[in-house]
Amino acid sequence: MLILIFAAGALGYFLVQAPVWCGAMTREGQMCRNNSTGLLLGCHLREHKWQKLRMTFVPRKWRDLNRGLWASPREGVNTVSGLASAVVALAAVVGLLLH
Repeated sequence: MLILIFAAGALGYFLVQAPVWCGAMTREGQMCRNNSTGLLLGCHLREHKWQKLRMTFVPRKWRDLNRGLWASPREGVNTVSGLASAVVALAAVVGLLLH
């Protein structure tokens, strides 16, 4: 149970708090390079926050979101860490259900 709590906390940190670039698409078709918090949230611009959330839930926008998740080494490390946290949380849930 403790592993599940820590894995869920780590996943939450990487999704909404880890320091990354925004990655939302600007009007010029470039990725926004402003500082952001979390893989799912945009920068200080309100439209970028909504755009990043939309990119998460609209399947045809997943390509743009995926490109932003690997924009720099920092984003890559945060993405891999978030995925690892999700896998550990899933394994903890399966372990609790089978135990």
